[in-house]
Amino acid sequence: MTFKAIYIDKAEEQYQCTLTGLQDSELPEGDVTVKVEYSTLNYKDGLAITGQSPVVRRFPMVPGIDFSGVVESSQHPDFQPGQKVLINGWGLGEKYWGGLAQKATVSGDWLLPVPEGMSAYDVMVVGTAGYTAMLCVMALEKHGVTPQSGPVLVTGANGGVGSFAIAFLAKLGYHVVASTGRKEAAERLHQLGAQAIIDRQSLSEPGRPLAKEQWAAAIDTAGSHTLANVCASTMYGGVVAACGLAQGMDLPASVAPFILRGVTLAGVDSVMCPVPVRQAAWEKIAQLADRTVLDSIGMLIGMNDVIETAQQLLDGQIKGRVVVDVNR
Repeated sequence: MTFKAIYIDKAEEQYQCTLTGLQDSELPEGDVTVKVEYSTLNYKDGLAITGQSPVVRRFPMVPGIDFSGVVESSQHPDFQPGQKVLINGWGLGEKYWGGLAQKATVSGDWLLPVPEGMSAYDVMVVGTAGYTAMLCVMALEKHGVTPQSGPVLVTGANGGVGSFAIAFLAKLGYHVVASTGRKEAAERLHQLGAQAIIDRQSLSEPGRPLAKEQWAAAIDTAGSHTLANVCASTMYGGVVAACGLAQGMDLPASVAPFILRGVTLAGVDSVMCPVPVRQAAWEKIAQLADRTVLDSIGMLIGMNDVIETAQQLLDGQIKGRVVVDVNR
């Protein structure tokens, strides 16, 4: 039996990514084999496919940091053949073969059942981006932020994490301020639930150690100067959930917001997040996922389009979430 896969290899220092056919015997070890239905293209996948950043740790590699599908065979007590499952993170597409293939074998300890009321397609529209956004929302709630606390800023608002963060926060009753560099996206962000929009340029340049207090909390996907300015502009006792580095990995900030305003900087990791927290996040996603939002955010492509779309994603030409039908 053969199956289609996006396949990355490195021979004699030559980095290659192709769509190819693989044998079942080439699948890596794992106690659950899944017939993949959908995967996604995230920024990290784009870097892996194009080779623009050393994301891949082992060769050969099948990229794809998440997927959903049906269990084909299982030696894990929690999963049975025919069961709908999903997976996010755990090093997929970096250290372990990922979801951009028609079959995958993984550890059953990493899998979750698809939540009731959601389809295999739905959970990949949400994907790692929406799951990360929910982890950020939960981090704000854990630190006591409520809709009554004040406005919540979301940076990188037009990306996958930002889009879902806006939608989830709005559904929960928060006043959401969206930061974006795309003025043409204003209508879309308002439809998602943003009540105000600011230009990302106002946050992306070097700023003051403390600035005017503007928001009770924030979800930041940018890092670098943006995160520093977000912290400097957060109200007394506010919380900033940091989950990304779109602008950079550095943090050119001072301790002033933390020791003079009691601001909390909460780091959010989606890759190695414990299973109980993942389950709680997906349960909440199933409650809040809005069909209109899912339809507006999702963009469906087939396997033949993956490599070209990966470059477009890195070039900033893609809006919302790219879902890959691996059987198309």
